[in-house]
Amino acid sequence: MEGDNILIRLEDITFSYTKDRRVLDGIDFQLNRKGKVGLIGPNGSGKTTLFHIIMGLIVPDSGRIEIFGKEMKDEKDFKEVRRRIGLLFQDPDDQLFSPTVLEDVAFGPLNLGKSPSEAKEIALEILNFLGLEELQDRPPHRLSGGEKRLVSLATVLAMEPEVLLLDEPTNGLDLETQYRIKDILRELDISFIFISHDMDFISQTTQKVYAMVDGKMILDEGDIPHPHYHVHGYGRLPHTHTEHTYSPILKGVRRDGKDKDS
Repeated sequence: MEGDNILIRLEDITFSYTKDRRVLDGIDFQLNRKGKVGLIGPNGSGKTTLFHIIMGLIVPDSGRIEIFGKEMKDEKDFKEVRRRIGLLFQDPDDQLFSPTVLEDVAFGPLNLGKSPSEAKEIALEILNFLGLEELQDRPPHRLSGGEKRLVSLATVLAMEPEVLLLDEPTNGLDLETQYRIKDILRELDISFIFISHDMDFISQTTQKVYAMVDGKMILDEGDIPHPHYHVHGYGRLPHTHTEHTYSPILKGVRRDGKDKDS
């Protein structure tokens, strides 16, 4: 049934921070199972606000929110949502607070009722998957920006979410870390919504791209020429491009740095 395939449904969502400016103006959107969606738009267009509404961190002025087949009406309804949807914050420092990387990654499973040994096993498995096992005893505040971003992603994945909301996960990262995140997103067998200004990255990791324009979400599937002399969709909106669409650094190399054939 189609309804069983819809994980998130937003209907006529409106929200304003001030009386004279409506950030979200009648948003209609749905995320299907296995869906991989990109969301672009200028700063202040309401992308992060939309994520916070989905997580119940902000209450919309009007509209209807349905998640996992249930209408969200008050705070208690979102408790289950936060167990099943993982939100990656734009700033990894908002997500990392424990004395060590391992404790940070194990924190989520512990909160879900896992025993300390189970939580540690899950944390180690996720760190190994991301090639971060050597960081497990490091204090998060001593990590590089790229390492913090990957560890914050590990804290979300450790909770085994059914949906990921990723807020600018590649912002300010070096190319190698961007390619690692790209590989991770391609391997994940779950639905996600990914906010980014990087059109090359977003086009290589998502199935659909929506643009936030004047408080609306627009699915623009046409190609639009724009001043820097190449053509693709969403060219009217501010965005960036990575320098290359393929990294020779990662050819034949696993995340742990060893040759794939070794």
